[in-house]
Amino acid sequence: MNAARRSHGDPALLRSALEAASRGWDVFPCAPGTKCPALRGNWQEHATTDPARIRDWWTFRPYNIGISCGPSGLVVIDLDAPKSGDAATVSGVASLIRVCDRERQRCPWATFTVATPSGGWHLYFRAPGRASPVPNSASRLGPLIDVRAQGGYVLAPGSRVGSRTYTPRNAALPALLPAWIAKALTAQPPPPAVTRPLPRADNPRTVPYAMAALREEARRVATACEGTRNDTLNRAAFSLGQLAAAGLLPDSGVITALAEAARQSGLPDREALRTIRSGMTAGARHPRAPRPATTRSPPVLPRPQRPLDGPRPPQQRAG
Repeated sequence: MNAARRSHGDPALLRSALEAASRGWDVFPCAPGTKCPALRGNWQEHATTDPARIRDWWTFRPYNIGISCGPSGLVVIDLDAPKSGDAATVSGVASLIRVCDRERQRCPWATFTVATPSGGWHLYFRAPGRASPVPNSASRLGPLIDVRAQGGYVLAPGSRVGSRTYTPRNAALPALLPAWIAKALTAQPPPPAVTRPLPRADNPRTVPYAMAALREEARRVATACEGTRNDTLNRAAFSLGQLAAAGLLPDSGVITALAEAARQSGLPDREALRTIRSGMTAGARHPRAPRPATTRSPPVLPRPQRPLDGPRPPQQRAG
């Protein structure tokens, strides 16, 4: 390894990467000054705690440090700051305080904490048992609260975006993720109730009905408020998945419409697609089959009745 290549590294970032690895956290390079993985292929396959590989990477370039949360056994709660000029939105910190007050739980501040360049906070927790891994989510706990866990990553302390650095504020060891938060992040929202049957299969209104349902569900997703967006999307995908399984809507049309609506609401594309596919798969297990056409029997005419009083009707004699 020549000195010219060695001079491009940053000793401080190398130390931070080695420190993260010493905690048992799998790290990988992200492009300098950004959150984007820097290596070709799947970043999850490259993440490592091997000091030799880490020295090899960070000696060459001043990479930012990605931590792969799943294999590191971490769940990181990302408390975002409101965007500049958006005074109507509470911060992620205030949002978490409200959630804790509502659930009558203590705020989980006593854990490894990192201040982010955007003015937010990363709370690091040890993941609960592997039986029910915590998924990534956006605003599921509350507005401006994102979760990075299985399949997700965060930038480690020492990483830089712009002129600001990810800086530890509480060096305590990560606490175990509180059970009530784990339950809230892994519980499946109840499927929407079916309030009315579809028109009959031979009814010309069947397809227009399904298309109207698609438009209405897409409208609900696009206008969902923060904190309800993911659940609203899941419910819409479940309901439309029932219609798609009945052959009344194309799967591709449902996915496209809901993905666009989710983008309008502010949900990340990757997270939205996971929710759409999960909801549609669940809905397909309970397809909303149209009402069968009823088979009507010919009307039964009443038998003629003899008057109670008076003469009997005359008998017709054979000729």
